[in-house]
Amino acid sequence: MNARTMNANTMNANTMNANTMIPSIDCNIPDWLQECLNGRSPESEAIATCTTDNSLICQAFEFANELHKGQTRKSGEPYICHPVAVAGMLRYLGGNSAMVAAGFLHDIVEDTHVTLDDIEQRFGAEVRQLVEGVTKLSKFNFSSKTERQAENFRRMFLAMAKDIRVIVVKLADRLHNMRTLEHLSEEKRRSIALETREIFAPLANRLGIGRFKWELEDLSFKYLEPEAYREIQELVAQKRIDREAQLAEVTEILRDRLDKIGVKCYEVSGRPKHLYGIYQKMQRRNKGFNQVYDISAVRIIVDTKDDCYRALAIAHDAFCPIPGRFKDYIGLPKPNRYQSLHTGVIAHGGRPIEVQIRTVEMHHIAEYGIAAHWKYKESGGSSNLKVTGDDEKFTWLRQLLEWQSDLKDAEEYLESVKDNLFDEDIYVFTPQGDVVALTKDATPVDFAYRIHTEIGNHCTGARVNGRMVTLDSLLKNGDIVEILTQKNGHPSLDWLNFVKTSGAKNRIRQWYKRSHRDENIARGRDLLEKELGKNGFESLLKSEPMQAVALRCNYHSVEDLLAGLGYGELTLNIVVNRLREGVKVQQKIENVADILPVPNVMPARPIPSSSPSKSPIAGVEGLMYHLAGCCTPIPGEVIIGIVTKNNGISIHRQGCSNTDNVPGDRLVPVSWNAPDRNGGRPNTYPVNIQIEVLDRVGVLNDVLSHLKDNHVNVRSASVKTYPGLPALIDLCVDIQDKDQFERTSMQIKKMSDVLNLRRLSEGN
Repeated sequence: MNARTMNANTMNANTMNANTMIPSIDCNIPDWLQECLNGRSPESEAIATCTTDNSLICQAFEFANELHKGQTRKSGEPYICHPVAVAGMLRYLGGNSAMVAAGFLHDIVEDTHVTLDDIEQRFGAEVRQLVEGVTKLSKFNFSSKTERQAENFRRMFLAMAKDIRVIVVKLADRLHNMRTLEHLSEEKRRSIALETREIFAPLANRLGIGRFKWELEDLSFKYLEPEAYREIQELVAQKRIDREAQLAEVTEILRDRLDKIGVKCYEVSGRPKHLYGIYQKMQRRNKGFNQVYDISAVRIIVDTKDDCYRALAIAHDAFCPIPGRFKDYIGLPKPNRYQSLHTGVIAHGGRPIEVQIRTVEMHHIAEYGIAAHWKYKESGGSSNLKVTGDDEKFTWLRQLLEWQSDLKDAEEYLESVKDNLFDEDIYVFTPQGDVVALTKDATPVDFAYRIHTEIGNHCTGARVNGRMVTLDSLLKNGDIVEILTQKNGHPSLDWLNFVKTSGAKNRIRQWYKRSHRDENIARGRDLLEKELGKNGFESLLKSEPMQAVALRCNYHSVEDLLAGLGYGELTLNIVVNRLREGVKVQQKIENVADILPVPNVMPARPIPSSSPSKSPIAGVEGLMYHLAGCCTPIPGEVIIGIVTKNNGISIHRQGCSNTDNVPGDRLVPVSWNAPDRNGGRPNTYPVNIQIEVLDRVGVLNDVLSHLKDNHVNVRSASVKTYPGLPALIDLCVDIQDKDQFERTSMQIKKMSDVLNLRRLSEGN
């Protein structure tokens, strides 16, 4: 997103947001930058030779200030306010000079004539890499259609893997833009706020940057649900005096008791919970504001881990603990490395309050997240923070990167992203005592696949806490899970009905596809051959354009592509269209039909859309004709006519195998007339389809609902079931045209229970 479209608040540099300690920076030069500028002379050496931190930072500021001169934001303020604010946040997080410089320069490439090569020449490769990464992220649209959204996620995670600081710069950019959102149109505000809440706030949470996460959520809440935001804001303000009095009393009691037993305490303070957190609790528990008592918390910061548990004992001794409200995130850290003790107690007056206890280091990690873990490469003085195999902080990111090559379906990949970014985690143990983080409501099968794919594939049973359980049992925090395996064990498609994690679902489907690989390859070949024709088909499969199509669709080989096509992972249209594009580029010709193999038939004669005709087929006026049952053509598909002995002209889809050996003198060029738009019911044409689904109650009704939503009539339906295998639904439906058929088929394929959908012809 181009930051120029945003506006800036005219806030004093010392002004604080109500829910954060990050200073909001106005157009005045902040003190830290002024100190840097005062520490260097304008007559210093050339930028390329600068070695000190302040020198690089100052040069970046002056360069950005000069290039953005004359540019303004929506509020009318100088545009330089935005880069200064972003750089200030990055410095606040502890970023090094290259990172702060990138904050000044992050909009330069988009908004000025300066190139990335210019930035590298002036500021070095490290700054160039950060600016380039942020510039690419700014072009991603996460609210687009599923396939494009998934591709943008893939690219974003790849950029993060190369250098995690790229997304931190982007988060600072987004936070300042969210702070300065009010001058945009309501539609634009809602769009940006929705993307922030769904994408960037969860990313800040995963990176452990609590201060960014809370403010991003509150600002999104403000613009997405303004009435609820104002209501909670007013209610919190009304209770402020009572709350502050209660917090002061609790903190005083805890501070005195900690001093008496000699626990070194750096801070005992009260704070209100952020507004969106209160709102979420009200929604989750279906309670009113007056029923949510713990809207504030007391934080105790001590010296050592042992002191944390001693302070916990003091809190429980001073106040009555609430059963079930104790959480030990020190022994079991969150995936973003957050560590703290949380406990709920009843304060004087009978009101609940949360107490959080942590060390200084834990507090630093909770506030700054990944910024508290910067690792610098020793070679060359570079400070790229890359995702390494032994770094537990990035397990979730490595997993998403690994799945990029496995998950071809955009919706499946987005589901895995959701699992890793948004869902709440539980913690269970292996029999050896290792901790495994899983999605809430995960099952032993999810656990098995998290340990290893082969353990999941051969899983036959499970013990939880020493007792045998069914494989669909829900795991809880602290469970000890043991998986039983057998060599001849294999996944059941029924598992897809209850597993929770995307990784388990993906691996179950992968096993099924591999076990039916030959069948899927044959089906894919058949589909592609019918579309392109037999002439030269084998040589086409071995051609460079075909291999390029496979790679473009994220398959290693053409055989893998055919298997994916046969299984239904991708559509025939995608393969054919990309193949035609590839051939056109390679041969540098305009008419791809000259080199793509097509049946030995005459080309269909185009008919102008304005041509009046009572018959849907142009080219058979006055003649008897019928639609061939072998390929059941529908409007929008290229067709060809064949003169028969007794049944007039038979209309086939071009590429139908029954047209391959027909002599040319029996072929008739035909095409579809434009549909009559002058009222009346549109013509429909029968199409037979077969849907492979998981055998469960109600799946046929769900399929029929999708057909109804798309105004598709069902002529006949039958269901075949087989013990332990998928069910087959055979349907004959009335279709108006190719677009309606493809749209309906795509919606049905997206159903979680649908494994495959294919169009049937006579004889198959």
